Amino acid sequence: MILGRRVTELLGISYPLIQGGMAWVADAELAAAVSNGGGLGIIAAANMPPELLDQEIAKIRTLTDRPFGVNIMLMSSTASDAIEIVAKHKVPAVTTGAGSPGKVLDRLKPLGIKVLPVVPTTALAKRVERQGADAVIVEGSEAGGHIGELTTMVLTPMVVDAVSVPVIAAGGIGDGRGMAAVFALGAEGVQVGTRFICASECRVHDNYKQAVIDAKDRSSAVTGRSTGHPVRCIRNKLTAQFDELERTCAPVEAIEALGAGRLRDAVVSGDVEMGSLMAGQIAAMVSSISSAGEIVKSICEEAERILSRFSSDLS
Repeated sequence: MILGRRVTELLGISYPLIQGGMAWVADAELAAAVSNGGGLGIIAAANMPPELLDQEIAKIRTLTDRPFGVNIMLMSSTASDAIEIVAKHKVPAVTTGAGSPGKVLDRLKPLGIKVLPVVPTTALAKRVERQGADAVIVEGSEAGGHIGELTTMVLTPMVVDAVSVPVIAAGGIGDGRGMAAVFALGAEGVQVGTRFICASECRVHDNYKQAVIDAKDRSSAVTGRSTGHPVRCIRNKLTAQFDELERTCAPVEAIEALGAGRLRDAVVSGDVEMGSLMAGQIAAMVSSISSAGEIVKSICEEAERILSRFSSDLS
């Protein structure tokens, strides 16, 4: 594939597409399916107990011989354990989020592990480049889960102009049109999360998948802004309760307590009323269950057709 050659060569993959590191969602089975499809599958370490992460990394190596990665959520209490487990297994690539990745770069870069921090601002992108990041993932506020303030449309070209390493765009990308759009903005790869919730290999509860498929353009909401860690998810009774707590200026501790364990309730138990249905705005464009390999191929090949057509029109 011509698109995103710096990213595909950096990571040893066929398509410049990375699967998002979604907590409770991105396990070894989904990551292996994405990697086998030519993208970079990601296991989400999140708050996973160290022994379980160790098992997931061992498992993925029985499911694929292609490159894969682990996402380390730096605000997690298990982040230091995750770094050491990744080092032990010499995982090919790591993405990071929710914090400064300096300790990840210091520990893992000397081992030859590619480190790709998720950044919500130009300032952080420049800092992690100086620290040795191999590429940066710019994530706009359209994304699901924890988000920043800037949109993908605005943030991507700003970061492209600010750094020399490859820029991978995330947030609001679920088909080839979105991928083509961010490539036009200067990105050299994409990270896709929400679309993979509805991959056939994704083991989230069917109720969660159906909630994504049923989502409309105004179905997502951002909760927890007052905590400093806003989260985008699909509207339900839980988001209404978050809204009420924030409207009444409830203490941060009360808001955080309401959210505790809610993602697991959605993913494992299928609670679509009081579970946290983390998903991006792109959920409104997801209408079917497809294999991870089909998702990777269809997004990238559609993007290449679009960009090739525009190139021909301009020549």
